[in-house]
Amino acid sequence: MAEMIVPLPSLGDDAGDKASVSFVYVKPGDAVEEGADLVEMVTDKATFNVPCPAAGTVTKLLVSEGDEVSVGGPLCVLNLA
Repeated sequence: MAEMIVPLPSLGDDAGDKASVSFVYVKPGDAVEEGADLVEMVTDKATFNVPCPAAGTVTKLLVSEGDEVSVGGPLCVLNLA
């Protein structure tokens, strides 16, 4: 199976380049569908969910609640379906 590291996507022009993890929806071993919520992120201007870019199984979480992540920073590792 191929692995994929899921990064924090661009936050948009007004949101800056970092966000904090406020909630993690998945744990290692969870099967996820494309579009399923992985984590909830917070900036000083917005709260948003990061969707899964592909179907697969979460093999490793690379963040915890309270962590600050830069755009492009890794959130989790998926084994692709």
